[in-house]
Amino acid sequence: FVLWLVCGLVPWFFFQEALVQSTNALIEYSYLVKKVVFKISILPLIKVIASLFVHIFFVAFTLVLFCCYGYFPDLYVIQLLYYSFCAFALVLSMAYITSAVVVFFRDLTHLITILLQIGIWMTPIMWDFTDMGISESALAARILKLNPMYYIVSGYRDTFLMKTWFWEHAGWTVYFWIFTILCFLFGSWVFKRLRIHFADVL
Repeated sequence: FVLWLVCGLVPWFFFQEALVQSTNALIEYSYLVKKVVFKISILPLIKVIASLFVHIFFVAFTLVLFCCYGYFPDLYVIQLLYYSFCAFALVLSMAYITSAVVVFFRDLTHLITILLQIGIWMTPIMWDFTDMGISESALAARILKLNPMYYIVSGYRDTFLMKTWFWEHAGWTVYFWIFTILCFLFGSWVFKRLRIHFADVL
């Protein structure tokens, strides 16, 4: 259970840390936002990249932990690059929305913290569908699987424990990337529309 739990917590901690930090990026570096020549769109990106370095440390710790339990790295470990990129792309797409909106609605930071606390329980991290008596094909399970973090958490477990390649879940892979790309396009649009007001509000 420890290994199964850690596989879920590692990507979630990255998502949580990166989203919170990137949401406050424009407020934290408000003095840069007010500079006309500075490209402020890189601020959320910088915060996500900083969280990624911490994530790499936790992934390394997870590999060591698995070795201690007798599970040594194999070819499936390559998938960590893919799923880490998935988490990176997802959180960055959401960061452009939240970092732009929080400038005008400061309480969004507290709202995100609350939603993340709910989200960790809505994502099968500390529980499993089977343990809860929910069939994988049940309506409740399908609704919960619409959470894009389900795809990433399951991917880490597929890499470390289930030994399954990501293309074996083609349907969920397509869904995840459609969701992430649409979220990124919407986030970029929101950021560009609000950017001209950032300096005045900050």
